[in-house]
Amino acid sequence: MGRMNLRTIKFSKVYPLYVQKAERKQRTQEEVDDVICWLTGYHDGGLRDQIERETDFETFFEEAPCLHPNRAQIKGVICGYRVEDIEDPFEQKVRYLDKLIDELAKGKALEKIKRA
Repeated sequence: MGRMNLRTIKFSKVYPLYVQKAERKQRTQEEVDDVICWLTGYHDGGLRDQIERETDFETFFEEAPCLHPNRAQIKGVICGYRVEDIEDPFEQKVRYLDKLIDELAKGKALEKIKRA
C-alpha cells in the first residue's frame, strides 16, 4: 500500500482525532484549537468554517490567513520524520501541526508549544 496523499485528506476527518488525542491526556478542545490557530492564523470562526466545508489539508493550508513566523522553531520527530528536515513545504506544514498536537498531548505548556 502506498503512502496516503496528505493533500486530499479532509481536515474535518483528522480534527476529531487531534481532539481525542489531546483529551485522552487531560487537554481540551480549546487548547487544540488554540494551537491550530496559532500555527495557521485562523480565528475560531475560520477554523469552524474549514471543518464545516470539509476542506482537504491542501485547501486548509492554502486558505490559512498567516502561517506563524515562529513555525520554523518546531523541531523534533513525528511519524518517524524529523520535521525540520522535511523538504516538501506542504508536508512540513502538516507535520508541524501533528507535532504541535503531540506536544500538547505530552503535557507541554501552551507557551512553550507556541514558541513564546
